[in-house]
Amino acid sequence: MPERPRLTAAILSYDGRHLLEVVLPSLAAQTLTDFETVVVDNGSRDETVAWLAEHWPQVRVVALPENVGVTAALNVCVDAARGELVGLFNNDIEVAPDALAELVDAMDRHPEAGSACAKLVDFHDRDVLDGAGDVFAWQGSGGRRGHGERDVGQYDTPQAVFGACGGAAVYRREALAVVGLFDADFFAFYEDLDWALRAQLAGFTCRYVPSAVVYHMGSATLGKGMTDFTRHQLTRNTVWMVAKCYPAGALMRYAPQLGYEQVDRLRSARRDGRLGVWRRAMGEALRGLPRALRKRRAVLRTRRLTVAQLAVVVRDGQRRI
Repeated sequence: MPERPRLTAAILSYDGRHLLEVVLPSLAAQTLTDFETVVVDNGSRDETVAWLAEHWPQVRVVALPENVGVTAALNVCVDAARGELVGLFNNDIEVAPDALAELVDAMDRHPEAGSACAKLVDFHDRDVLDGAGDVFAWQGSGGRRGHGERDVGQYDTPQAVFGACGGAAVYRREALAVVGLFDADFFAFYEDLDWALRAQLAGFTCRYVPSAVVYHMGSATLGKGMTDFTRHQLTRNTVWMVAKCYPAGALMRYAPQLGYEQVDRLRSARRDGRLGVWRRAMGEALRGLPRALRKRRAVLRTRRLTVAQLAVVVRDGQRRI
């Protein structure tokens, strides 16, 4: 059995053979050497597995017979990893040569951190930020810090942030053991915010590492914009995340903001002629509510921080993001 690597860089791919032609060479050029690369193929139909066997025999491949969804496949990535640090990467990225070394160094210097995230830059316009860590507000909305902004150095300070965008992040195995895996019921979208909230509750921080640069094409697999699929996933998953993770104090204090957020989603759906999508998503959310509440017991058992302590990285819900 080969010696366990320090880090596993796991790439999730679906019909992304052309994307792997970019990300795999960038990983092969890393200054860090103590890591392994794993590709989890999520039921691709473009002969990805055969192409990998021919062109990248040094890469370990886990081939799923069918597409099980983004979140369930991310858990396969975690399970396949042998390193004490688990790196999860989208297939639509290019990794700067020292990015992995910088992420590992940040985890070493911050043992309290359960995760670390890279500085994401737009692949096509490298003067534009794609994300500098995730932000979250108690109203139930979140997103990438700095997304779409011109990069003039405003996010070049290493710091603690709410969470890591799942497109390029490193997780400590010890934190995964406490917090748990990603919630496969989410299927796609907000699974990284949900994990980050659970990790923050359990007392694990997340480090933003601006010296670790990753160029992100953005939505190359799921597509861009607010599609019906995206709207459904976000609407449903928000309800489950709140029900599962919010301490009672946060539910009481931020109930008006939570209500406003849902009303705003309803207005948006009506304006865009997608009221049926909203109704189906809310119906599914309500049917899944008992399951989410059962998970709540396990989440709150790991809780170490108060709502006030979480204010360092969770916004107060007044300011929309």
